[in-house]
Amino acid sequence: MDAQEDSWDAEAAERAVTVLKAVADPSRYRLLWALSRRELPVSELARVLGAHVAATSQHLAKLRAAGLVDSRRDGTRIYYRAADVRGLLDEAVLAADAVSGGGSGPLVADGDAVPKPAEAEAGSRSRAGARRAARAPHSQPATEQ
Repeated sequence: MDAQEDSWDAEAAERAVTVLKAVADPSRYRLLWALSRRELPVSELARVLGAHVAATSQHLAKLRAAGLVDSRRDGTRIYYRAADVRGLLDEAVLAADAVSGGGSGPLVADGDAVPKPAEAEAGSRSRAGARRAARAPHSQPATEQ
């Protein structure tokens, strides 16, 4: 192996840990999932979470500090959008499936559900290519077994 591949990049590791800490909260994960699909105002995000606007704003501030969301103002409304996090969210579903040993269904409720692991795996394959898919755990939908 190349010595450069094995070297530890402390700054990159710290950035990765910051991102993982920001996503580690279920509410923030749901916010990122919703924002990975479309831009939304904080009032709509609070509805998605079933939380107060103030609590939702606190979660958004943590995601913004980690560089995972950005915002823009349109009159009196502030709209939020996610960085390119769909791969991270999909990989989290795959990792959860790998450690739990099965597809227990969506990780969140309502219309903002995370796809089941097989769906996430298929999306991950199309975006990341065969190399990453070969490393991912393989789960098939019940209809294809």
